[in-house]
Amino acid sequence: MKRNKTIIHNHIQTMLTKNLLLLIAAAVPALSHAQGTLDDYQRAYSLYDKFKADNVYHWARNVAWKDSSSLVGYDIQTSEGRQWVTYDAANGQRNVFANEEDYRKAMGLKAPRQRKPTFGRQHQRHWMEVDEENTPRPVASPDGKTEAYIEEYNLVIHEVGKPYTEKRILTQDGTIGLYYSNRIMWSPDGKKIFVCKRKPVQKRFVYYVESSPWDQLQPYLHKQEYAKPGDELPQLYPCIFDVSTGARVEADTKLIENQYNLDWFQWAPDSKTVTMEYNKRSHKLYQMLAMSAETGELKTIVEETSDKFVNYSRIWRQFINNGKQLLWTSERDNWNHIYMVDLDATAPKGKKAARTPRTTIRQITSGEWCVRAIQHVDESSKVIYFSACGMNKDEDPYLIHYYKVNFDGTGLVCLTPEEGNHSATFSYDYRFIADTYSKVDKAPVTVLRSATDGTLITKLEEADITKLTDNGWQAPEVFHAKGRDGQTDMWGIIQRPTNFDPSRTYPVIEYIYAGPGDSYTPKSFISYNWNTTALAELGFIVVQLDAMGTSWRGKAFEETCYKNLKDAGFPDRKLWIKAAAEKYPYMDSTRVGIFGASAGGQESTTAVLLHGDFYKAAYSSCGCHDNRMDKIWWNEQWMGWPIDSSYVECSNVYNAHKLQRPLMLVVGELDDNVDPASTMQVADALIKANKDFELVVLPGVHHTMGERFGEHKRFDFFVRNLLGVTPPKWGDISK
Repeated sequence: MKRNKTIIHNHIQTMLTKNLLLLIAAAVPALSHAQGTLDDYQRAYSLYDKFKADNVYHWARNVAWKDSSSLVGYDIQTSEGRQWVTYDAANGQRNVFANEEDYRKAMGLKAPRQRKPTFGRQHQRHWMEVDEENTPRPVASPDGKTEAYIEEYNLVIHEVGKPYTEKRILTQDGTIGLYYSNRIMWSPDGKKIFVCKRKPVQKRFVYYVESSPWDQLQPYLHKQEYAKPGDELPQLYPCIFDVSTGARVEADTKLIENQYNLDWFQWAPDSKTVTMEYNKRSHKLYQMLAMSAETGELKTIVEETSDKFVNYSRIWRQFINNGKQLLWTSERDNWNHIYMVDLDATAPKGKKAARTPRTTIRQITSGEWCVRAIQHVDESSKVIYFSACGMNKDEDPYLIHYYKVNFDGTGLVCLTPEEGNHSATFSYDYRFIADTYSKVDKAPVTVLRSATDGTLITKLEEADITKLTDNGWQAPEVFHAKGRDGQTDMWGIIQRPTNFDPSRTYPVIEYIYAGPGDSYTPKSFISYNWNTTALAELGFIVVQLDAMGTSWRGKAFEETCYKNLKDAGFPDRKLWIKAAAEKYPYMDSTRVGIFGASAGGQESTTAVLLHGDFYKAAYSSCGCHDNRMDKIWWNEQWMGWPIDSSYVECSNVYNAHKLQRPLMLVVGELDDNVDPASTMQVADALIKANKDFELVVLPGVHHTMGERFGEHKRFDFFVRNLLGVTPPKWGDISK
């Protein structure tokens, strides 16, 4: 009887074990297909060498024109090695050089300077450091006979050649807390000086401990200037001085109060006005102003306003016609376009001739597409050369083409008509264009065209990717699907592994960088994509897309991010991935991971905190997890000023208690872009909320996705959490 009970007990155990295995197999179907294996890792790490750019032959790189000539040059990789090529657009002569030295001679290029060795730590000015503008620096007058400088906070002029004890002090009201700036500007006629009084503010600093310095045993403490949202900012108060009399005029400070920035100072050619650009804090008002040299009166030349934000970094400007006209770009009609501002300097009868200009503005380009950049303005021909995207409605709207248009908006010509993302360089006389175009799934072609009408002159190179495809290279697929509004297409890419098998099921991993400020999904050919290629090889489908909140689809598209960076386009992203999975059933939209760095680090963590029903695991590196902790310019641009509850609501620290999914936080201890404390504060909040997570701190590393160590940690993290597989031991993998 006892024996029968034992048999029954063993039978029950066997059945339970079988059922458990069936449940595991159902939950993680990839197990039966052996994804995330040692062979997958070996293959993934081999792809960088197999897919490197040198394995693409006849891909024209470093395209450049020789000064004042019709000679264009570039280098290519061939089966015989690297070659350098010149082509004369005027006569069609092509020369090939086997070494760079001969090529440089043909192009009239000097040999690169040899760098002298440096010893010890060299201090370099960090881009976040704000110049206090208080270092004495003599500025010579246009005729070189007089110079002006700041001494003891005040403006001084001095006759060149005489002792510096012989000087003329123009001001005496400068103090340590309100001093004259050393950014001194003489009028073109040398009769006046423009300068600002500057009110400094207390600076904020962040500190980093370099735990493992290369040059000493003990840790090294770094101190870095770092303004954050809400911090006080320096204020400038413009003044103009008559050099002969010392008389001054000052701008009305009420018209330029609460500056985020006051800059772009420029004298008019007639010495009657100084133009400047005023960016009012909160970025809802941006003006170009003209200050009268006679009265100090400020007049608006052009003004941009918004109830959300003016994307001031996107504005391009150029004075033409001897300062009588201004070319200006604006998103005032929702699309980034070129405008002409006519400055009427003729004063009405009975008024002083020095009165600041009145203006009219008219649109040069228009339509539901975006100007991306201005390449050249030909004043003599009244032609503007520019690049743009979205004009061709049957294409990916992000693909860049090059155009020319007349000042009056007529004569619009596409100079690069082939479908693709174009990168063009013009000859110095703007007669010719060397144009390279490609797509993520189309190899680069380089052609020579006429810059007059875009006529094709000759094909210079066509890339050969045979070696890539022989090594198993798979082009990413361009995919688009409707976003949250049911009308607007979101565009992205789908990357599959080289051993892709449609009968398998693949978890999906999204690489995210949602900015804002630009679009980020690759549009040009890449032989090896650091974010997608190797990761896909482990047994994943890796995707990337630009959703609402990013740029170049109209201002309204981008304004989704305003005071709402936690949105990050997630409603669009989830719909896009579901649409792709509906079309391709091998994409498992129930197992979706996400990763990113910087803003992408913030966004990937937000994904598992606020959208954990969809995103099942996140790797987040160097994230700006709380926008109050990050640099002032980037965050106030999108989140606004003054600081309000929206900053808190978007904070991953504030939302950390919501974590229900696997999360790996990564940070470089020397991140000088995003304060590393931002990541540590998320970690602290997770610990206090009793949440399980992983934290990787990289010694000696700055702003990063994680470098090679972090990449391997990312691979293992997703293999473990999306495939349900134990990753191979690191020592067994040949990298």
